[in-house]
Amino acid sequence: MKIKTTIFFFIILLISLVGYSQPGGNSTYQFLNLPISARVTALGGNLLSVKDNDLNVALVNPSLLSDSMNNNVALSFINYIAGIKYGYVAYGKHFKRGGNFSAGLYYLDYGKMNRADNTGAVNGTFGANEMSFNLSYAHSVLDSNLAIGVDLKTIYSAMDVYTSLGTAIDFGATYYNPKTNFGLAAVIKNVGTQWYSYDDITKERLFFEIQLGTSYKPKHVPVRISVEYQNLERWDLTYQDPLTPYPRDANGEIIQPNKYKEFGDKLIRHIVVGGEFIITKNLFIRVGYNYKRREEYSSSVKPGEAGVSYGFGFRVYKFHFSYGRANYLMAGASNNFSISFDINSFYSR
Repeated sequence: MKIKTTIFFFIILLISLVGYSQPGGNSTYQFLNLPISARVTALGGNLLSVKDNDLNVALVNPSLLSDSMNNNVALSFINYIAGIKYGYVAYGKHFKRGGNFSAGLYYLDYGKMNRADNTGAVNGTFGANEMSFNLSYAHSVLDSNLAIGVDLKTIYSAMDVYTSLGTAIDFGATYYNPKTNFGLAAVIKNVGTQWYSYDDITKERLFFEIQLGTSYKPKHVPVRISVEYQNLERWDLTYQDPLTPYPRDANGEIIQPNKYKEFGDKLIRHIVVGGEFIITKNLFIRVGYNYKRREEYSSSVKPGEAGVSYGFGFRVYKFHFSYGRANYLMAGASNNFSISFDINSFYSR
């Protein structure tokens, strides 16, 4: 076991050393970066280190798979912006000698769009959709509070008559202490390739990403705080529109930004903060804040609620329902509905 663990972390280290950063829009299969479950959506779009009986969270970090998710089912539906809809279904299974596994299908539909030629004349409609079939595995290291996991994703994308096929792997490691309710996790996402490109000529890169996350719930306080640090592989996540001129002074010189303010802006763009209020054991209120999302989607005139997310979860009978809402633009937001249940609970003992 020690040798296998050493090899696993050595592979992760090598991958992180050769990883490359990519600006948004320069990589393919971006739909994999969308928040999947309602709980994750409500907490800002990411949740890496909370280890409880929730298969929805294990879809974000494979090392969160646990024995308690045996025969669990999770489903989600997301009414995204601009008529786009996506969802998933997942199933978890525990084997006494084999560890913890899960299988899931993630599907996104862009809806119908007009087909037009170079003159703008409309000639019918076309559809576009993408999907990913995921197989995940996790196990504890030497029966400790440390767990490692891997998620293999087979990706298919169809844009009208153009199709693409690819494979990606996520690696995860989580330390969670149930006595102190403290969690710490690291995830390396989308190590893979595009086997077949849309034009059969140019293969596009997948968006490689390294993430860190931590969570903590004080012993006698009904609040769990989570902080996620995203895109560790790239420091500067800002984007300067080439059509937007830089501000200049009266002499025509470019006004240099404040170095401290610029540093703070770049730092906070990596951070996502979430809070989960445990009202009762069957009722939860969730809020999140994503600064990067707010800076990218809000209007300078009226920022609105861009970057802010919220939702709730509750248990009824044998089912756990969750709702999450994430605000992107003033004109729209995404609504996420999730449900999970344990098949074992329907059988009498």
